[in-house]
Amino acid sequence: MNNTLKHLTLAGILALALPLTAAADKAKTKAPAHPVNLNTATVTELMQLPKVGQKTAERIVAFRKQNGGFRRAEEVMGVKGVGEKGFKKLQPFLTLGAAAPAAAAKK
Repeated sequence: MNNTLKHLTLAGILALALPLTAAADKAKTKAPAHPVNLNTATVTELMQLPKVGQKTAERIVAFRKQNGGFRRAEEVMGVKGVGEKGFKKLQPFLTLGAAAPAAAAKK
């Protein structure tokens, strides 16, 4: 009988742990509700992208300001913390609108 209780307890723990693991996996693969515009998004909006935390979002905004906006989505790979692998995860959620006004001033 003691073995039966051990098995039931273990089964109960596993049953409770599996949904928590699935929820944690979903949190890691977050996706924004709509595409994020690299040229206009705020730090908060950029943080909705998969694998983009506050520091990376701040770097994207700084890069945008320094370079006058993004002309191609691939340019985000020039931001520290966003490599080719990370870009491939971000690409489906990125869009480009009008570049920042500073881009026109650089011409």
